[in-house]
Amino acid sequence: MKNFYNQKGFTIIEMIIAAGATVIIIGSALSVYLTQHKHMIVQDQISEMQQNVRAGIEELAIKIRMAGYNVPAGLEVLTAYNTNPDTIEINYDGGIIEGVTVDHDMPEVSSELSCTGDISSLSEGDWIYIFDPVAETGEYFEATHIQIEPAHIQHSTMPLSHRYPVGSIVIALRNVKYFVDNTTDPDHPRLMAKNMNEPPQIYADNITDLQFQYVLSSGPAVDVPPTSDMIREVIIGISGRTERRDPEFSNEYRTRNLQTKVKVRNIGIN
Repeated sequence: MKNFYNQKGFTIIEMIIAAGATVIIIGSALSVYLTQHKHMIVQDQISEMQQNVRAGIEELAIKIRMAGYNVPAGLEVLTAYNTNPDTIEINYDGGIIEGVTVDHDMPEVSSELSCTGDISSLSEGDWIYIFDPVAETGEYFEATHIQIEPAHIQHSTMPLSHRYPVGSIVIALRNVKYFVDNTTDPDHPRLMAKNMNEPPQIYADNITDLQFQYVLSSGPAVDVPPTSDMIREVIIGISGRTERRDPEFSNEYRTRNLQTKVKVRNIGIN
Protein backbone atom coordinates (compact mmCIF):
# COMPACT_ATOMS: atom_id res chain seq x y z
CA MET A 1 0.00 0.00 0.00
CA LYS A 2 2.92 2.32 0.76
CA ASN A 3 4.39 1.77 -2.72
CA PHE A 4 0.97 2.29 -4.30
CA TYR A 5 0.44 5.71 -2.72
CA ASN A 6 4.02 6.80 -3.51
CA GLN A 7 3.57 6.39 -7.31
CA LYS A 8 4.02 9.72 -9.18
CA GLY A 9 1.14 11.20 -11.30
CA PHE A 10 -0.92 14.34 -12.06
CA THR A 11 -3.19 15.92 -9.57
CA ILE A 12 -6.63 17.11 -10.58
CA ILE A 13 -5.51 20.72 -10.27
CA GLU A 14 -2.59 20.09 -12.63
CA MET A 15 -4.88 18.44 -15.16
CA ILE A 16 -7.31 21.36 -14.99
CA ILE A 17 -4.47 23.83 -15.55
CA ALA A 18 -3.12 21.79 -18.47
CA ALA A 19 -6.59 21.52 -20.04
CA GLY A 20 -7.12 25.26 -19.65
CA ALA A 21 -3.75 26.02 -21.26
CA THR A 22 -4.61 23.68 -24.14
CA VAL A 23 -7.95 25.42 -24.68
CA ILE A 24 -6.22 28.83 -24.70
CA ILE A 25 -3.60 27.66 -27.20
CA ILE A 26 -6.17 26.05 -29.51
CA GLY A 27 -8.43 29.12 -29.25
CA SER A 28 -5.56 31.44 -30.11
CA ALA A 29 -4.54 29.29 -33.06
CA LEU A 30 -8.14 29.13 -34.29
CA SER A 31 -8.50 32.90 -33.91
CA VAL A 32 -5.33 33.47 -35.94
CA TYR A 33 -6.55 31.03 -38.60
CA LEU A 34 -9.98 32.66 -38.85
CA THR A 35 -8.43 36.14 -39.07
CA GLN A 36 -6.01 35.06 -41.78
CA HIS A 37 -8.78 33.22 -43.65
CA LYS A 38 -10.99 36.32 -43.55
CA HIS A 39 -8.13 38.51 -44.76
CA MET A 40 -7.49 36.08 -47.60
CA ILE A 41 -11.16 36.19 -48.65
CA VAL A 42 -11.18 40.00 -48.48
CA GLN A 43 -7.97 40.22 -50.52
CA ASP A 44 -9.45 37.87 -53.15
CA GLN A 45 -12.54 40.09 -53.37
CA ILE A 46 -10.40 43.23 -53.62
CA SER A 47 -8.31 41.66 -56.37
CA GLU A 48 -11.43 40.63 -58.29
CA MET A 49 -12.93 44.10 -57.85
CA GLN A 50 -9.77 45.76 -59.17
CA GLN A 51 -9.76 43.44 -62.19
CA ASN A 52 -13.40 44.28 -62.95
CA VAL A 53 -12.80 48.02 -62.71
CA ARG A 54 -9.64 47.87 -64.85
CA ALA A 55 -11.33 45.64 -67.45
CA GLY A 56 -14.29 48.02 -67.63
CA ILE A 57 -12.26 51.18 -68.07
CA GLU A 58 -9.94 49.54 -70.64
CA GLU A 59 -12.91 48.33 -72.70
CA LEU A 60 -14.50 51.78 -72.65
CA ALA A 61 -11.23 53.47 -73.60
CA ILE A 62 -10.69 51.12 -76.57
CA LYS A 63 -14.20 51.60 -77.94
CA ILE A 64 -14.16 55.37 -77.43
CA ARG A 65 -10.91 55.58 -79.40
CA MET A 66 -12.69 53.70 -82.20
CA ALA A 67 -15.70 56.04 -82.17
CA GLY A 68 -16.24 57.61 -85.57
CA TYR A 69 -13.86 55.35 -87.50
CA ASN A 70 -15.11 55.27 -91.11
CA VAL A 71 -18.56 56.46 -90.04
CA PRO A 72 -20.45 58.30 -92.83
CA ALA A 73 -21.35 61.96 -92.48
CA GLY A 74 -24.64 62.72 -90.77
CA LEU A 75 -24.50 59.82 -88.29
CA GLU A 76 -23.81 60.62 -84.66
CA VAL A 77 -20.67 58.70 -83.77
CA LEU A 78 -20.97 59.12 -80.02
CA THR A 79 -24.16 59.73 -78.04
CA ALA A 80 -24.00 60.83 -74.40
CA TYR A 81 -26.69 60.18 -71.79
CA ASN A 82 -26.29 62.05 -68.51
CA THR A 83 -28.39 59.56 -66.55
CA ASN A 84 -26.29 59.03 -63.38
CA PRO A 85 -24.92 56.41 -63.86
CA ASP A 86 -24.15 57.78 -67.31
CA THR A 87 -24.63 55.86 -70.53
CA ILE A 88 -22.61 56.10 -73.73
CA GLU A 89 -23.40 54.86 -77.25
CA ILE A 90 -20.67 54.49 -79.87
CA ASN A 91 -20.65 53.92 -83.64
CA TYR A 92 -17.58 52.72 -85.54
CA ASP A 93 -16.62 50.59 -88.53
CA GLY A 94 -15.88 47.02 -87.50
CA GLY A 95 -13.54 46.58 -90.49
CA ILE A 96 -15.22 43.39 -91.71
CA ILE A 97 -15.68 44.61 -95.29
CA GLU A 98 -14.04 47.34 -97.38
CA GLY A 99 -14.87 48.95 -100.70
CA VAL A 100 -18.35 47.42 -101.02
CA THR A 101 -20.85 49.55 -102.97
CA VAL A 102 -24.24 49.07 -104.58
CA ASP A 103 -23.88 48.45 -108.35
CA HIS A 104 -27.58 48.50 -109.34
CA ASP A 105 -30.38 50.84 -108.33
CA MET A 106 -32.86 49.19 -105.97
CA PRO A 107 -36.21 48.71 -107.77
CA GLU A 108 -38.09 48.41 -104.45
CA VAL A 109 -37.32 49.16 -100.80
CA SER A 110 -37.54 45.41 -100.09
CA SER A 111 -35.23 44.44 -102.98
CA GLU A 112 -31.94 42.71 -102.30
CA LEU A 113 -28.76 44.74 -102.63
CA SER A 114 -26.63 43.95 -105.65
CA CYS A 115 -23.11 44.93 -104.71
CA THR A 116 -19.59 45.06 -106.00
CA GLY A 117 -16.76 44.07 -103.70
CA ASP A 118 -15.88 41.22 -101.35
CA ILE A 119 -18.66 40.37 -98.88
CA SER A 120 -17.33 36.94 -97.91
CA SER A 121 -16.72 38.12 -94.32
CA LEU A 122 -20.41 38.87 -93.79
CA SER A 123 -22.76 36.37 -92.18
CA GLU A 124 -26.50 36.02 -91.92
CA GLY A 125 -27.74 38.05 -88.98
CA ASP A 126 -25.01 40.71 -89.27
CA TRP A 127 -26.14 44.28 -88.94
CA ILE A 128 -24.98 46.48 -91.80
CA TYR A 129 -25.15 50.19 -92.55
CA ILE A 130 -26.02 51.46 -96.04
CA PHE A 131 -25.21 55.07 -96.89
CA ASP A 132 -26.08 57.23 -99.88
CA PRO A 133 -23.18 59.74 -100.16
CA VAL A 134 -25.15 62.01 -102.51
CA ALA A 135 -28.23 62.38 -100.32
CA GLU A 136 -26.09 61.91 -97.15
CA THR A 137 -28.66 59.54 -95.67
CA GLY A 138 -28.31 56.01 -94.37
CA GLU A 139 -29.68 53.35 -92.03
CA TYR A 140 -28.92 50.07 -90.30
CA PHE A 141 -30.45 46.81 -91.48
CA GLU A 142 -30.11 43.10 -90.73
CA ALA A 143 -28.70 40.85 -93.44
CA THR A 144 -30.93 37.78 -93.69
CA HIS A 145 -29.11 36.04 -96.54
CA ILE A 146 -25.65 36.49 -98.07
CA GLN A 147 -24.76 35.38 -101.59
CA ILE A 148 -20.98 35.58 -101.99
CA GLU A 149 -21.10 35.05 -105.78
CA PRO A 150 -22.80 37.20 -106.98
CA ALA A 151 -22.42 39.75 -104.17
CA HIS A 152 -26.04 40.00 -103.11
CA ILE A 153 -27.36 40.91 -99.66
CA GLN A 154 -30.97 40.23 -98.71
CA HIS A 155 -32.87 41.95 -95.89
CA SER A 156 -36.23 40.20 -96.01
CA THR A 157 -37.25 40.97 -92.42
CA MET A 158 -37.00 44.75 -92.77
CA PRO A 159 -37.56 46.89 -95.89
CA LEU A 160 -35.32 49.94 -96.14
CA SER A 161 -36.71 53.44 -95.77
CA HIS A 162 -36.12 54.22 -99.46
CA ARG A 163 -34.49 52.82 -102.61
CA TYR A 164 -30.74 53.28 -102.56
CA PRO A 165 -29.01 54.14 -105.86
CA VAL A 166 -25.83 52.95 -107.53
CA GLY A 167 -22.77 54.08 -105.58
CA SER A 168 -24.33 53.73 -102.15
CA ILE A 169 -21.79 52.45 -99.63
CA VAL A 170 -22.26 49.28 -97.57
CA ILE A 171 -20.37 49.28 -94.25
CA ALA A 172 -20.28 46.80 -91.37
CA LEU A 173 -20.75 49.49 -88.75
CA ARG A 174 -20.84 48.56 -85.11
CA ASN A 175 -23.12 50.19 -82.57
CA VAL A 176 -22.49 49.48 -78.89
CA LYS A 177 -24.02 50.99 -75.78
CA TYR A 178 -22.49 50.79 -72.28
CA PHE A 179 -24.48 51.33 -69.11
CA VAL A 180 -24.74 50.15 -65.50
CA ASP A 181 -27.59 47.78 -64.63
CA ASN A 182 -28.34 48.31 -60.93
CA THR A 183 -32.04 47.37 -61.05
CA THR A 184 -32.07 43.72 -62.14
CA ASP A 185 -30.05 42.70 -59.07
CA PRO A 186 -29.39 45.69 -56.76
CA ASP A 187 -26.87 43.68 -54.73
CA HIS A 188 -24.81 42.96 -57.84
CA PRO A 189 -24.70 45.97 -60.20
CA ARG A 190 -23.02 45.24 -63.52
CA LEU A 191 -21.46 47.01 -66.46
CA MET A 192 -23.52 46.02 -69.50
CA ALA A 193 -22.66 46.12 -73.20
CA LYS A 194 -25.47 46.15 -75.76
CA ASN A 195 -24.61 45.53 -79.41
CA MET A 196 -27.17 46.70 -81.95
CA ASN A 197 -30.53 45.03 -81.26
CA GLU A 198 -29.02 42.11 -79.33
CA PRO A 199 -29.86 41.59 -75.64
CA PRO A 200 -27.45 43.36 -73.26
CA GLN A 201 -24.50 41.26 -72.12
CA ILE A 202 -22.66 41.45 -68.80
CA TYR A 203 -19.17 42.86 -69.31
CA ALA A 204 -18.01 43.33 -65.69
CA ASP A 205 -19.56 42.51 -62.32
CA ASN A 206 -20.02 44.82 -59.33
CA ILE A 207 -19.61 48.08 -61.24
CA THR A 208 -21.63 50.70 -59.38
CA ASP A 209 -21.16 53.91 -61.35
CA LEU A 210 -20.13 55.35 -64.72
CA GLN A 211 -19.45 59.02 -65.29
CA PHE A 212 -18.39 60.71 -68.53
CA GLN A 213 -17.34 64.23 -69.35
CA TYR A 214 -16.63 65.46 -72.85
CA VAL A 215 -13.89 67.97 -73.59
CA LEU A 216 -14.99 70.11 -76.54
CA SER A 217 -12.91 71.66 -79.29
CA SER A 218 -13.63 75.04 -77.70
CA GLY A 219 -12.05 73.93 -74.41
CA PRO A 220 -14.70 73.28 -71.72
CA ALA A 221 -15.72 69.88 -70.38
CA VAL A 222 -19.46 69.18 -70.41
CA ASP A 223 -21.75 66.32 -69.41
CA VAL A 224 -23.59 66.29 -72.75
CA PRO A 225 -21.94 67.73 -75.89
CA PRO A 226 -24.05 69.72 -78.38
CA THR A 227 -22.84 67.43 -81.20
CA SER A 228 -20.37 64.58 -81.31
CA ASP A 229 -18.25 66.45 -83.89
CA MET A 230 -17.20 68.88 -81.16
CA ILE A 231 -15.73 66.18 -78.87
CA ARG A 232 -11.94 66.01 -78.59
CA GLU A 233 -11.45 64.05 -75.37
CA VAL A 234 -13.61 61.88 -73.12
CA ILE A 235 -13.00 61.70 -69.37
CA ILE A 236 -14.09 58.28 -68.07
CA GLY A 237 -14.84 57.62 -64.40
CA ILE A 238 -15.77 54.13 -63.21
CA SER A 239 -16.52 52.82 -59.71
CA GLY A 240 -16.66 49.25 -58.44
CA ARG A 241 -17.14 47.42 -55.18
CA THR A 242 -16.46 44.03 -53.64
CA GLU A 243 -18.81 41.10 -54.17
CA ARG A 244 -19.73 40.85 -50.47
CA ARG A 245 -20.20 43.25 -47.60
CA ASP A 246 -17.50 43.59 -44.95
CA PRO A 247 -19.24 44.41 -41.63
CA GLU A 248 -15.94 45.62 -40.13
CA PHE A 249 -15.42 48.12 -42.95
CA SER A 250 -16.85 51.62 -42.50
CA ASN A 251 -18.94 51.59 -45.69
CA GLU A 252 -19.62 47.81 -45.60
CA TYR A 253 -18.34 47.45 -49.18
CA ARG A 254 -14.77 48.11 -50.18
CA THR A 255 -14.71 50.31 -53.28
CA ARG A 256 -12.35 51.42 -56.03
CA ASN A 257 -12.57 54.39 -58.40
CA LEU A 258 -10.58 54.82 -61.58
CA GLN A 259 -10.46 57.72 -64.00
CA THR A 260 -8.76 58.18 -67.33
CA LYS A 261 -8.85 60.62 -70.23
CA VAL A 262 -9.10 59.37 -73.82
CA LYS A 263 -8.34 61.44 -76.89
CA VAL A 264 -10.73 60.58 -79.70
CA ARG A 265 -8.97 59.78 -82.97
CA ASN A 266 -11.72 59.89 -85.55
CA ILE A 267 -14.01 62.73 -84.51
CA GLY A 268 -13.78 66.22 -85.98
CA ILE A 269 -10.92 65.34 -88.32
CA ASN A 270 -12.63 66.67 -91.45
